[in-house]
Amino acid sequence: MDRDISVITMVLEASWVVQGVIILLVLASIASWAVIIDKRRLLKRAITDADDFERTFWSGIDLSKFYEEIADSNKAVLGMAGIFKSGYREFGRLRKESGLPAQQLVMGAHRAMNVSQMREVDRLEQNLAFLATVASTSPYVGLFGTVWGIMDAFFALGGVQSATISLVAPYISEALIATAMGLFAAIPAQVAYNRYADQVDRLEVRYDTFMEELSSILERSASRKPAPAASGTASASPGVSSGVRTPGVAAPEIDR
Repeated sequence: MDRDISVITMVLEASWVVQGVIILLVLASIASWAVIIDKRRLLKRAITDADDFERTFWSGIDLSKFYEEIADSNKAVLGMAGIFKSGYREFGRLRKESGLPAQQLVMGAHRAMNVSQMREVDRLEQNLAFLATVASTSPYVGLFGTVWGIMDAFFALGGVQSATISLVAPYISEALIATAMGLFAAIPAQVAYNRYADQVDRLEVRYDTFMEELSSILERSASRKPAPAASGTASASPGVSSGVRTPGVAAPEIDR
């Protein structure tokens, strides 16, 4: 208890510059912990959603029905489901245009998925730069406060003929508190940044892999010759069902 009181006393008796540095580092630490907690929740949800989506996607479900379920959902479609929705929707839209080769259909779907993936990765990476900034700059900010505190200590001792360790120690202790606060703010931010950046990179690889796998599925579907349309029916794009409720977009029936 005495130790806590002495630390608080040293902070209160420090120069205004050191106090300002300590307050700044405390605020940076609080902000970084808020980002750490929020990012942990966000990435955990993204990983869980990716696992659930892949489990359903590779279970043999009909992709047209799967697309309809996602398109009709009232919730925001993010992550791997959003990438699938963008690519599948673009593939169905382009397939309605007659005369487009299979490669062009797949390229169009891949571009749509790529845009959706970049938006998703940008969402996951949001505020990671702040953690990196706190981790890299906090020790130097704390060091600045320490240097300033030591300078004040030497100025205060300039008029003393005999400076003993007991006289110098309180000034040095006040100055070193700033360094300790810098490390207190930097270490959790650095650990969290490394962990979360790795998780984002792993998710990005999973998204890239899924995009290539879905592109292969779409390419096989686009390369198949469509069955002739039955007489008396309205003209429609070959192999495209009209059951999707998304305006102007039909879901192609695809076999894997």
